[in-house]
Order: sequence, then C-alpha cells, then structure tokens
Amino acid sequence: MKEQDKYTRWMLGEAQKGRMSRREFLGRSSAVGISLAIGTGLFNEAYAATPKKGGHMRMAMGHGATTDTLDPATLTNGLQWVVAYGVANTLTELDASGKLVGSLASEWSSTPDAATWTFKLRKGVEFHNGQTMTAKDVIASINYHRGEDSTSIAKPLVASVTDIKADGDHSIVITLSDGNADFPFNFNEAPFGIYPAKDGSIDWKAGGSGPYILTKEDPGLSYKFKRNPNYWKAGSAHADTIEILSITDPAARQTALLTNEVDVIDRVELKTLALLSRNSKVIIEEGSGPLHYTFPMLTKVAPFDNPDLRKALKFAINREEIVEKILFGHGVIGNDNPIGPSYRYYAADIEQNAYDPDKARFHMKKSGLGDITIDLSASDAAYSGALDAAVLYQASAGKAGVNINVVREPNDGYWSDVWMKKPWCASYWGGYATEDTMFTTGFAPGAAWNDTQWDNPRFNELLISARAELDEARRADMYREMQIILRDEGGNVVPMFANEVHARTDKIAHGELSWTRGFDGRRIMERWWMT
Repeated sequence: MKEQDKYTRWMLGEAQKGRMSRREFLGRSSAVGISLAIGTGLFNEAYAATPKKGGHMRMAMGHGATTDTLDPATLTNGLQWVVAYGVANTLTELDASGKLVGSLASEWSSTPDAATWTFKLRKGVEFHNGQTMTAKDVIASINYHRGEDSTSIAKPLVASVTDIKADGDHSIVITLSDGNADFPFNFNEAPFGIYPAKDGSIDWKAGGSGPYILTKEDPGLSYKFKRNPNYWKAGSAHADTIEILSITDPAARQTALLTNEVDVIDRVELKTLALLSRNSKVIIEEGSGPLHYTFPMLTKVAPFDNPDLRKALKFAINREEIVEKILFGHGVIGNDNPIGPSYRYYAADIEQNAYDPDKARFHMKKSGLGDITIDLSASDAAYSGALDAAVLYQASAGKAGVNINVVREPNDGYWSDVWMKKPWCASYWGGYATEDTMFTTGFAPGAAWNDTQWDNPRFNELLISARAELDEARRADMYREMQIILRDEGGNVVPMFANEVHARTDKIAHGELSWTRGFDGRRIMERWWMT
C-alpha cells in the first residue's frame, strides 16, 4: 500500500508538471489498482494545480498609505513587501515548507565558527534596466543598509558585518564580527532585494531582477505591473499583468472580492467569515504562522518607564476574551513576547501571563503612579479589530483598577504619525523565519523598528551569544530566557497570535502555500496564476 501511495504521488507530480497526459495517467492508475473514477478525480485535481500563463490578476490588500515608497530601507507594511518581492529577488528565500533555498545565491557556506560566509551567485541574471547582475550589485545592495548614517529597517541584520568583498564576478565573501548560524536567513527578507549598483549606491527605482516590472505606482491606492519577459526563474511569474490595490477598510475589501473587482484579498474580516464562505466561487484559506498583534509602549517615556506599570498592564488584559471576540477563535493567546508556536525555539513550558485583577492592582499600587489614566492609541490600520480589541482591553483593565483611555486614530498615516510616535498604541508583526531575525529587528538597541525602545543588558548579551551558538540545547536555553525576560520586563503586551486568513475566487490557483509570513510568504505575485 505504501508503494502504491508513493507511486501515486509521483504520477501526480508528473501530471502537475505537464509531463504526463491524461491517457497515460489513467492507464498507469489502472495498472496499480486505482479505479477509473478515482483516477479521473486525481488527474483533474493535479491538472488544476498546474500553473498556466496569461491573464490579469487583481489583488486587494489591507495595507498601504500615501506615504509609502519602494525604497528597500523603508518597507514598513505588507503591501510594500509583496511589491518588493515582485520587482526584485533576494539571495535566499523560504519554500512552502519553511526551508531556506537559493534564489540569486545558488549556494552558500561558512567557516566552522559561522563568522565568514561565502555566497555563490547565479550567472546570467538580468535587471529590469538590462544590466547583468554581478557581485558589485549584490555588495552595493547589502551595503545600502549599513553604515553609521543608515536608518534602514534592515540595518540591525547586517550590524555584525565587518567586511564584504567580491571573489570574482559571481561570488561574495562576508565577514562578521561574531558568528551567526542563521545569517543566510536574513537575505530572504524583502529589504535585501538586489538592485543595480549606481554611483556608489543602488538604483532601486529602476527595479531589480524580479518577476514583474512596475508600470504605474500610486502609493496608498494601487500598483500595476507587467511580467518580466527576461525573468531568469523557470516555472514562475504566470500572469501577464498584475494590479495590487490598497483597500484598508475590511468591508470594502471583501465587497471588492464579492463584486468581482478583485480576485484575491488578504486580511479577511473574521466576523463575516462564515457569510463569505457561503459563496461557492470564493475559496478561503487559513494557516498559522508568526503573525501576532501587539500593544507596544515606549519604555523610555513616562509613565511606561515604570516596570510595575508595565506588569500591571500585562495582568489587566483578558487574552482569552480578545481571541474569542476579535479573532473568533482563529488564533491563540500570546505571552508578551514575539515567539509563538510556529517558531523553532518556542518555549511552551513558560508560565502564561494571565488576566489577574488582583496582581494588576498590586503592581499598579507598587508603581506609585496613583490613579492615572493612560492613553492607548488604536486604529484598524494596525489590524482588523484593533479598535475593538483596545476597547475590550479598556474594559478588563477597568475591572482591575487600571484606567485606560482609548484614542481613536485615523487609518491613513497611522504608521508614520502614530506607531513609534505615540507612547502606547496598537500594532502587529508579521514575524520572521528565525528567532534571531525577530529579536534583532524588533528588540535590538537602536533598531529602526524597536517599537518599545527596549534596551536590556542581559537580553542584549543573550542576543549576541545565541546567534553564534551552534549547540542546539544551549541555544534553546538562551532563547527561552529571552522569552521570559520579555514576558516579565518588556514593554510589549502581546495578547494573541493570529492565523493568516485570505480569500480568492476560483479564477486563481497556486501550489503549496507558505504560512511563514502569510499570503504565501508575501511572494504571491511570482507563485500564483489564473485558471
């Protein structure tokens, strides 16, 4: 039976790749005892999963603002990441299983201490401007995020780089100040798209070597693309043209799908999910990953510089209620650190911070702040239901003697005017492939996205030690301690990890989905096709 299953899987793979006709598939199926009806169904399923070229794909995303740019140093939301992956390639990428595979780098290796890394580059890759990619372009693209004057969101991920040099036209050698066992994972991130070198920097406006060429850009509204006729990666980039719309209102986004204005949407409105699922032409897909919703506070700004206030706020939130009423069960509770069940070193045995009015009152009194009222800024630009989550938080905290005032902020400009500007607000993180990338991007001192101003000596020490540690057990212990430190002392209230939920019409198809960052790893432009 196991041999039959193995053979059937091989046949399905051949059919999906277009290397086996229907006649041959049914003949082979019959030979191994599969009935005509079952064999026909299997072939039809395999054929439906075969990529097809052509068509115009339309997407709507619950992200985007008029202040957006495609500068790889300032990619702040999910729509920008999708577009960035569409116009440029990275050195590495994650496949559907979460495994790191080569993209513009065909292979990589390191010294035993993981402090020197060599990346072999693909030959014959052409940028949108007709220039052929060489090591100088890769070095310029990495260096774009380095240097004392850099304000790039990716700067912390290359902070340990001491030297980058070319080894011929198609190889680079990167030297680090300390070992980093996960270093190649960093180059999967969208900010590390490779662009042509120009005048000592990069020309990101010219586009990279990605599957699609940007033809029109209206930040906060839409982006239009045509397929790159010289794309180097076979079996990718299927639609002739693509349009991505920024529709931040969840009801409007869902209406656009139902009225055939778009073919796929992200961030499905969970409270109307059951209603949406009744439409026979709509396919809803859901998976769990590192996506989590947060309430970050600036720990160097009063009153959030008070550790007892931070503890009081963590005990004043009813996480189960928020998961039930905001996520409608499509997620799990969080424990005030960014490492959830999808991560390799997730410490499931750590005691859970739970709603405890008595502990909240105790720490509020111990803070010495008296009967103050604390402003919490929120908008559904952070995530669908963020305002409602803030109101639920206000109610549960009130029962614990903690006074919260919810400040309703406008959607447009939320990420530029509220996040990291107001002392306490609603936010979200799509998460990353590794613990080190998540901690380095969101919690390293001086990181552009350190939205709690976190700077803890023991945490900083562990951050450096853990990334260089090659012993699995010791590394797991370090990451466990870091999760505990953030749970107990950090400035981030993390009430929940949310499932990724998107919807598409039956006009759209794809292969196996990646849930590492939702929306098929945000590489949907390259991977999906029209049926």
